[in-house]
Amino acid sequence: MKAGFAVLGLSLALAVAGCATVGEPEQEGPAAASTSNLTERPTELTREMLIGRWGIASFREEKDRARVTAQARSFCARQPYVITAGPRNGVMMHAADDAKLYELRLKGGSDGKTYLGFEAPPGDWQDRVILSASNDQWVMRFVDPEIHNRYGTFIYVRCK
Repeated sequence: MKAGFAVLGLSLALAVAGCATVGEPEQEGPAAASTSNLTERPTELTREMLIGRWGIASFREEKDRARVTAQARSFCARQPYVITAGPRNGVMMHAADDAKLYELRLKGGSDGKTYLGFEAPPGDWQDRVILSASNDQWVMRFVDPEIHNRYGTFIYVRCK
């Protein structure tokens, strides 16, 4: 029951953050030193795969994934999270703990993983690492362990 309230609380926080943003989107992310030593490589994923309306929820344990996926889908009807194209070939999304929209971009890392984040080397502490992706569902988590512990692993389910 506690996990359900945590997911609901997170979803509501994301929804409120999405509603609170008005005006011009930010062009730069929060200033921070990069902690990654990965080099960038091309990625097969495209920003067009991310653009759209999504239901979002998060889980902490793999056993909860199917239930949380259904919960994410249900958020499409109430409060979808909208991802739009950014002005510099990225996507407009929120950073952790920030109600402002920032342009984030997909980055392939020399470790073979794909990241989503600010203009920084792949695997930067503010990045999200993509665990799986398709046109209809994305699973990702924050690279920074402290942020990941707070938010869990996100499931984005495309709204029909």
